[in-house]
Amino acid sequence: MADVVNVGVNLDAFSHAISGIQALRSSVSRVFESLKDGMRNRETLEGREKQFIAEFQDNLQAVNRDLNELERLSGLVGRPSESHPLHNSGLLSLDPVQDKTPLYSQLLQAYKWSNKLQYHAGLASSLLNQQSLKRSANQMGASAKRRPKVQPSTLVLPPQYVDDVISRIGRMFPDMTIELFRPNGASAVLLVTLGKVLKAIVVMRSLFIDRTVVRGYNENVYNEEGKLDIWTKSQYQVFQKVTDHATTALLHYQLPQMPDVVVRSFMTWLRSYIKLFQSSCQRCGRFLQDGLPPTWRDFRTLEAFHDTCRM
Repeated sequence: MADVVNVGVNLDAFSHAISGIQALRSSVSRVFESLKDGMRNRETLEGREKQFIAEFQDNLQAVNRDLNELERLSGLVGRPSESHPLHNSGLLSLDPVQDKTPLYSQLLQAYKWSNKLQYHAGLASSLLNQQSLKRSANQMGASAKRRPKVQPSTLVLPPQYVDDVISRIGRMFPDMTIELFRPNGASAVLLVTLGKVLKAIVVMRSLFIDRTVVRGYNENVYNEEGKLDIWTKSQYQVFQKVTDHATTALLHYQLPQMPDVVVRSFMTWLRSYIKLFQSSCQRCGRFLQDGLPPTWRDFRTLEAFHDTCRM
């Protein structure tokens, strides 16, 4: 009997088993070729039938003989070693319902990807260490650790700079009136009047816009104390929709390094509502849908869409 290697598989029997599989495939192919040819090229009908039956029986016996030989060799091959490379997790492969819970195969896949990730991370680390960029003349050492962190300056802009940015934006749009209030010191609140269409209250923290409330042109924007009402929603559904879209625009226009550009972009987007009741939807071409005009404005092209047509 051939030697058995440490994996628990008889390699000699394994080689013979492969040859047995090839012989079985050849004998099965001969059976189907015999059926395909049938009783052609025979002299008489009786001779054709006898010869066909004899050849078919010989082919079936060959298939049976090769199949028995393959079964005998499969018993000699042996089973792999029961040692599991992942210790106790290898017992998951013995689950009888492995097709429903393939935990072991997934664990092997994750282990392989983890090794690959570790390998590529090591290569990337070595390349970055070879080509490190020095951003300052100071050497990275104990002095660098004691260096104080630089606070972002865009959060504490002086009020004069904010006023100058707002005034320049107001001069850009003649049909938009911007009034600036400072009810609580440094924080600014803008009252934006867009033609005779709407009024928007923009609450700002330095040059960062916190929230926006849009109301109709004829609605009251002051509370009982004579201050700007930054909480009450509009009584009209169309301006409630515009308020929701303005909140979405605040999340879209985000550039902390250049807050003045963000404010100018938002005001440009808000000015596109100057024809709120005159523009038709770019998708369906209608002016009204469910009793409302197209309240959505595209952030890039500023085209008008109904709230359902923009999807």
